[in-house]
Amino acid sequence: MASLLTDTSAEVPLFSVLPGSQLIKQGAEAKVYRGTFLGRACVVKQRFKKKYRHPTLDEKLTAKRTSQEVRSLLRCQKAGISTPTVYFVNYVEYCIYMEDFDNSVTVREFIEDFQRRSAPLEELFKLAEVVGKILAKIHSNDVIHGDLTTSNMLLRQQSSDSNFQLSSIILIDFGLSQISGLAEDKGVDLYVLERAFLSTHPDTEVVFEKVLSAYGKSYEKAAEVLKKLEEVRQRGRKRVMVG
Repeated sequence: MASLLTDTSAEVPLFSVLPGSQLIKQGAEAKVYRGTFLGRACVVKQRFKKKYRHPTLDEKLTAKRTSQEVRSLLRCQKAGISTPTVYFVNYVEYCIYMEDFDNSVTVREFIEDFQRRSAPLEELFKLAEVVGKILAKIHSNDVIHGDLTTSNMLLRQQSSDSNFQLSSIILIDFGLSQISGLAEDKGVDLYVLERAFLSTHPDTEVVFEKVLSAYGKSYEKAAEVLKKLEEVRQRGRKRVMVG
């Protein structure tokens, strides 16, 4: 395992903690690589240093967020929610080695393809129902995703348009996640998804209503969360009006 903890430098184009890997995505918080780890296809998420932050503060925040992401993934898996299996965590380079789902598409890609084919929205209702049930399940286990979008949901390609199951959808990217039992936090989680869903997939309000309907039927504390969601919506509208 010593080679996994090798220090990296700016001159190394592909970080040495996973030789032969390729960069597939870079966001504001981390880089994501695809490669092979102990003979298994994997993706590695590496949080990089923020030069604008004090080094000590940056290290503490990065370590905390890495730990929290792993904790959320493990909590979801224990509850039977499909998320990437964690193979290894490198707390020196702040890397999480996870299962790679190469035979999948994002829910965003699936819906966009669906809309391009001008298929009836009613055919998306089963997918929406499954998404709502999954959200109910993570919230019943007090996991707040923090960045719910259709890009952070993978769909196993073997799933047909009419045969969606809870295991068909894999939640990914728990980088902003937290553990919380507060209805406010869960309401904000739903609001983030609602804004992302409707802005990414125009004219799908009726589909998202099915998501919330399934959520409400599948989570015993949903009434309180949905009430908070409406309060968050109202606050959002006021901010838009005020500018």
